[in-house]
Amino acid sequence: MTAEGFLEGRRLQLARGVLLQCIMGGYPPARFYGSDDGDLALVADPAQIHRLPWSDEPRAMAICDADELSGGSSSLSTRGQLKAVIARYAAHGLAPVVATELEFFVFAPNTDPTQPFRPPVGLDGRREDGQSAFSVSSNNGLRPFFSEVYKCMAALGLPRDTFMHEMGVSQFEINLLHGDPLLLADQTFLFKHLLKEVALKHGLSVVCMAKPLAHTPGSSMHIHQSIVDIGSGKNVFTDSNGEPTSMFRHFIGGQQAGLADFTALFAPNVNSYQRLCHPYASPNNACWSHDNRAAGLRIPASSPVARRVENRLPGADANPYLAIAASLAAGLHGIEQELEPSAAIQGEFAVPDNLALPCTLHAALERLKRSQLARELFGSEFIEGYIASKTMELTSFFDEITPWERRVLAAQA
Repeated sequence: MTAEGFLEGRRLQLARGVLLQCIMGGYPPARFYGSDDGDLALVADPAQIHRLPWSDEPRAMAICDADELSGGSSSLSTRGQLKAVIARYAAHGLAPVVATELEFFVFAPNTDPTQPFRPPVGLDGRREDGQSAFSVSSNNGLRPFFSEVYKCMAALGLPRDTFMHEMGVSQFEINLLHGDPLLLADQTFLFKHLLKEVALKHGLSVVCMAKPLAHTPGSSMHIHQSIVDIGSGKNVFTDSNGEPTSMFRHFIGGQQAGLADFTALFAPNVNSYQRLCHPYASPNNACWSHDNRAAGLRIPASSPVARRVENRLPGADANPYLAIAASLAAGLHGIEQELEPSAAIQGEFAVPDNLALPCTLHAALERLKRSQLARELFGSEFIEGYIASKTMELTSFFDEITPWERRVLAAQA
């Protein structure tokens, strides 16, 4: 809308069904969002109104809540779902603290989707060949792009912790500073949008698919989680002697109880499972361990005051609001029900059957469909609508025959 209309407080309304729009642009049947498909009100968060620094003409973005016209957050809003989870913690006198690690690839423009992505040509006139992981000069060939990314982050108030070249060809990672879960979800969303917009200005393409290249590590969105007591501000995962608390155990137990049911929320696309089927550093399991990257739940090496649980399941393609909400909701469920986790694992290990997770989108959606826990925590309307939208996407995928099928199967008798 115009700046004048926004400043006048003009209400912006949106059809309810848009919150279930699938990635191809279509919608599930209207029964999943109300047969009338009535409007929602988009209510701007005053703390999340930003002038867009990469835009040549003055433009701004406001992150909004999707509220029912009758009042209250829409159950179909993922931002609203996250706010509800935070409120449930607050009712216990607790406040979750999270940080996200986001990985992404920077590619040359890909105008033919039948062809693989390629690294861009850098300032040295060459394409990266995969030998730059963790190198101090690894992004020099893309220096103008990253310089503008840093400037735009500063203009949007996005503090960054570390930025590095990851293991993949032209793959990078940013660690955002820990803080309030809603703020971190907003920042993760803004950062992904910023990346794509700045890349376009530099003739590049940023891809946040979970697995854009074969034979190359995928891109994750690890979520680091801890909980503080609202009154004292102390980390409730650590006692006065610096030892893990029962609440720490119960949080892990809740994560283990929820990860399989919630896999479709952490890994929302067909391509998500390309990342998860290659398990090194992308563990498709609900095991937990002290500093073992093969476990889905890793306890990073840290001081007792910084004790936290890292959920390594979500990919870079996950909705940050929904992934954080699902992870924290599972942990709170464990605290409320005093669930005990399995024994920690170390070294190489075989995943027990009860801690294995769905390995395809179809299996993940079937698990979510059967989950009473998901309906209790997020409501039947949201879960059924989400499944309906994702089923449309899965059906669209199966409507196409891939190059692999034509190449390998056509010659079979």
